[in-house]
Amino acid sequence: SLTDEGDTLVAHARQMLQARDVLASELTGKLAGPSGWVRVGVSPALAEAVIAPSLCGLYERHPDLHIDISADDRMADMARDGIDIAMRTGAMPGDSLVARQIGAYGRTLCASPAYLARHGMPSRVADLAQHRLIASSVSPSLNRWTLTPAGAGSTETDGNGNCKDSGSASGGHGIWMVQGHTRSDNSAATLALVLHGVGMARLSDLVARPHLASGALVPVLAGAFDPQRVPIYAVMLQERNRLPKVRACIDWWQHWLAMP
Repeated sequence: SLTDEGDTLVAHARQMLQARDVLASELTGKLAGPSGWVRVGVSPALAEAVIAPSLCGLYERHPDLHIDISADDRMADMARDGIDIAMRTGAMPGDSLVARQIGAYGRTLCASPAYLARHGMPSRVADLAQHRLIASSVSPSLNRWTLTPAGAGSTETDGNGNCKDSGSASGGHGIWMVQGHTRSDNSAATLALVLHGVGMARLSDLVARPHLASGALVPVLAGAFDPQRVPIYAVMLQERNRLPKVRACIDWWQHWLAMP
């Protein structure tokens, strides 16, 4: 085993090697363009909704880049796992990391044509009490659907202005609280349930977009609920922020997320 002096030597040697790699990558990248492997840590939902459909465009722009995808819902230890870029949503990461917002997403209430053929299209928020809503079993905040003024005007309220409940949802002032006819702890499973006509759910725009475009899903009560947009960040270790290959990936994903 190493002595204390050996541990100190190893730590400084690793920093020196990392500095050498950063310098070499910057010089090479400026001369020949971004190249090499980039390891990306991302949730399975973002891997499917962002990374997979965007990679062909990235490779066309930078043919010498190679992407190594680590798709996991857990928060990766970037140094230990060798992650160059972590794609995260929600709160800004800590001060020890460099973060750049590359996009944002909201949520849209969706149903399949088969579900709507069986149960009908709701015309106002109060009608949702008679429908099969799919709720989250792990994130209570996803079951709190904030009403817009237009949506609040289409609900039945009691004397205190609270949404009435008749089964699958319960009221709160300006909030439609979803109990759920069916529940899921996974966004991919929720999407599958909606596509198969089990019920309707509020899906991430990134996940729902291709299915809405193909007609496999239909938006429901557009404008009734606040989309509650969530930022998407590209997160890097301080020493990898300047690498041309890392910057090239982040620039591309910011451009891709901005496309309609």
